[in-house]
Amino acid sequence: MTPLLFLIITTLIAYTIGRFTSAAAKHGLAPWPAAIRYGLAVMFIVTGISHFVGMREALIDMVPPWLPGAPALVTVTGALELLGAIGLLLGPTRLWAASGLELMLILMFPANVHLALTGENLPWDDHLLPRTLMQVLFLAAVLAVIIPEIRARRGARRHRESDAAKRSGAATDPGVPTDPSAP
Repeated sequence: MTPLLFLIITTLIAYTIGRFTSAAAKHGLAPWPAAIRYGLAVMFIVTGISHFVGMREALIDMVPPWLPGAPALVTVTGALELLGAIGLLLGPTRLWAASGLELMLILMFPANVHLALTGENLPWDDHLLPRTLMQVLFLAAVLAVIIPEIRARRGARRHRESDAAKRSGAATDPGVPTDPSAP
């Protein structure tokens, strides 16, 4: 539940700051995808750090027994969460980071299922249904970053192609036919 709270609270704070502060709005903090991106970054920083301190042993115990090297897997996923969080905040790496985090959320879900099915005296939010719903919400939040990022890149590519076509069209005289056999 803690990661969900970090996601929601940080997203709301980022959106509010961007919405009601002109300087932040100028830097693109106002739209929901930007606010969600900051919420995800904070969430993944917190969960990434927990792979090294605080919850490390509990996370190692979550790893299904059929996966080898549980401590190494926890270390690698923690490092990837931290790198992904930083990547979400940098324009050139944003799409790659979000896509990697989305894939990681999917690949790590079996550990959540394993905990829900084998754990004893679990808090309510570690049971299978609440945990699955939270995972779906996390996936949706990452998609809320990926989709606008893809659209923006496609729009930028179309704009570049349009500009290139205009430049190449401007180089030829529109009154002169380009086909030498044309009358």
